[in-house]
Amino acid sequence: MKGAFVWAIFALTLAVLAAAPFFLEAYGLGLLIGLLGYVTLASAWGLFSGRTGYVSLATVAFFGVGAYAVAALNEVLPYPLVLLVAALAGLGLALAVGLSTLRLAGVYFVIFTFGLAELVRQLVTWYEINVTGTLGRYIFMDLGPEHIYWQLLALAAATLFITWRIDRSRLGLALRVIADDEVVAAHLGIDLARTKLALFALSSVIVTLVGAIQAPRWTYIEPAIVFNPTVSFLTLVMALLGGASRLWGPALGAVPLFLLFEWLSANFPNHYSILLGLLFIAIVFALPKGVFAFAEMHLKTRGGEKRIVPVEAESKP
Repeated sequence: MKGAFVWAIFALTLAVLAAAPFFLEAYGLGLLIGLLGYVTLASAWGLFSGRTGYVSLATVAFFGVGAYAVAALNEVLPYPLVLLVAALAGLGLALAVGLSTLRLAGVYFVIFTFGLAELVRQLVTWYEINVTGTLGRYIFMDLGPEHIYWQLLALAAATLFITWRIDRSRLGLALRVIADDEVVAAHLGIDLARTKLALFALSSVIVTLVGAIQAPRWTYIEPAIVFNPTVSFLTLVMALLGGASRLWGPALGAVPLFLLFEWLSANFPNHYSILLGLLFIAIVFALPKGVFAFAEMHLKTRGGEKRIVPVEAESKP
């Protein structure tokens, strides 16, 4: 009953959000596009990293690949095919990376994924300068901001639904075992490599599509724009704040932090990175498992205290 109520609220929220372009002006719609983009990125990040314990900083690598695929192909292919090619490019990169790195663990995987994002940026920059003779590309597509918004809304809803289905499947159970102890998972017969690779590929394709869908919004892109490492760090912080292993956690963390980051970047542009780093440290120390876990622990503690009172009262003469 509780689950049905939550999904009813979710459906109602989707309906309201779908109608937003008819009522909002350009600035408000642009804000919602950015917000939905990070909600989807954080949810996709939590789909893999939140359920396996592998902290990835490669988000911006796949995001940028999606954006550049649109920039390179928008004049030669129909838009649906451009999105398909972008998704396939993200899938190919994810499989190549996953097959070679998912045996790494802990800080080694974090370092590799961070280096991967920088490697992809440098390769794209080298190709643009030495092969095409330019550094950036223009995107001219007949897509209004409302079309970009509706695509992102559909992708965000699909990401949450996929996450919900996985959490309630045998794959979700296997992921929980892997996150607790990979040795135990291997002894139980779980195919560690295949399970992690499948989830990493799915998460990466979603991130790639976010970059591809948002690319027409900029009109002009270059490596410094779409491969900005801030995207990876913001996604990570948002997912951790809400609770990366929870269904609604990353979205819950993305909404307030995106609005806060927008305000900070507008009012403190020269200190934005410092404030972001301090906020990240504060979240790691104060809410290591996210807002949901903190709230549950607090409620359980208060509930336990309430249950103790009547027992003590009854024991008194």
